[in-house]
Amino acid sequence: MAVAFEPRERERLTGELLRLGEKLFTTQGLRKTSLAELTEPLGIAKSSFYSFFPAKESLYLELMVRHAPALADRMRQALDQPTTRAALVELMRTTADLLEHDPLYRRLVTHPDELASVGRRLGADELDRVRPYVLDPLVEFVTRAQAAGDLVRADPFTVVGVLRTVGLVVTHQEEYGPTYRDVLALTIESLATGLTRPA
Repeated sequence: MAVAFEPRERERLTGELLRLGEKLFTTQGLRKTSLAELTEPLGIAKSSFYSFFPAKESLYLELMVRHAPALADRMRQALDQPTTRAALVELMRTTADLLEHDPLYRRLVTHPDELASVGRRLGADELDRVRPYVLDPLVEFVTRAQAAGDLVRADPFTVVGVLRTVGLVVTHQEEYGPTYRDVLALTIESLATGLTRPA
């Protein structure tokens, strides 16, 4: 029989599950995180987890959804530049900064298998709860810049994919050693130059 939690206790435990889930998911991943690791520190039974979330994947998705508005704000600020080229440079710098300093964002980018697992378990339409915050604004920006003649003609999702390649430099930074910062800066400048059209 499921335990009934008082509203204030439910709110507190939900917050603790989110906090602990983010810590565990970002350090050891979705698959390796057990229900016991999520519930024992809170003093609740494993079966009680399902009073809060129907599955570990639901907790993972909830973290993504709660994280998405802050990511969207950072992206919006990056894209709010006087020229398309400046916006691309700032967007890629922001992406690099997020990958370096935001453990959850880094995990999502570097472990697409976990995102796929969430989609399989919960359905693709559940993942669409994040899309309006993260992907749609980028595609809209690319589409507008292309219509203005400022950006190369290619499928907008392809352009977004090219912009995301800066993440490869960040996630492999140890391979560049002391030249990492210079490689990152030149990659960003080169991509921005290659994707834009002269005024």
